[in-house]
Amino acid sequence: MSVTAFPEAGPDSKIADLHLHTRYSDGTFTPEELAENARREGLSAIALTDHDTVDGCAEAAEACHARGIEFIPGAEITAEIGGQEVHVLAYWIDTQSALLQQRFAEFQSIRTGRIHGMVRQLNERGVPLTAEAVFEVAQCKAPGRPHVARALVSGGFCSDFDDAFERYLKKGRPGWVPKPMVPATAAVELIHACGGVAVLAHPALYRADRLVTEAARAGIDGVECWHTKHNPEASRRYQKFAQDLNLVATGGSDCHGNSKGQPLIGRIRLPYAQVEQLRARRPGTVAATTSAPAPAPVTA
Repeated sequence: MSVTAFPEAGPDSKIADLHLHTRYSDGTFTPEELAENARREGLSAIALTDHDTVDGCAEAAEACHARGIEFIPGAEITAEIGGQEVHVLAYWIDTQSALLQQRFAEFQSIRTGRIHGMVRQLNERGVPLTAEAVFEVAQCKAPGRPHVARALVSGGFCSDFDDAFERYLKKGRPGWVPKPMVPATAAVELIHACGGVAVLAHPALYRADRLVTEAARAGIDGVECWHTKHNPEASRRYQKFAQDLNLVATGGSDCHGNSKGQPLIGRIRLPYAQVEQLRARRPGTVAATTSAPAPAPVTA
């Protein structure tokens, strides 16, 4: 894969990956394995952004500390804007916050109920999958469709992960169940109340650029301009959105471990200057009135 160099970046420049998952949601890495992969990739800072949980943050923080890597506690929250699903990344949230734990417990209960609904619909169509089989695969408090897919494969009902999604789990397929979502404004308010900053994840995947503007109105602090599913044109477009809307341009690989082959960690090598800009948006921090243009990250 080609490498696009960014200005001001030399071989010793600090780089970050701000979108990563572990087994505590739908990834395959343990926090220890994630930190070790970050070390191998030469990352200076990483953020753990598991879905609707911070359960892996303490382990990840310890593993990163042992390897001299800066750790940023985070999460990824499913939200909606005008009925359309969006994902909001949280950074530097207080993982011990009673409010955060309460809301995440609610989100996790919704996820568990959705698994039961998906299994019930699959059973009605002749697929004898059990919810217990899905939870055995998940082994976490935040189960999701990837766990159902893995259970379908391990049970011999599908040939591989992609087959499971294509046949049963994509929107409109037999196992699809809509996910109840919180308004983006509520997600942002929760993140800010817990001392964090909020970033709109992978905007190109929504196929509706108006959502970036609407997310800014909801109080978002940044936008994920660089993502492994963003092409260069999309990255440039969202960086322009970030400049125009006074948002911090961020990026991350969205690595889920080995679930889809070669791990994505380190594919997006975000200049550390963007981490510093994002940190300056934390509640109570005196932030600049405008965000400086972001140097482009290296895409490995």
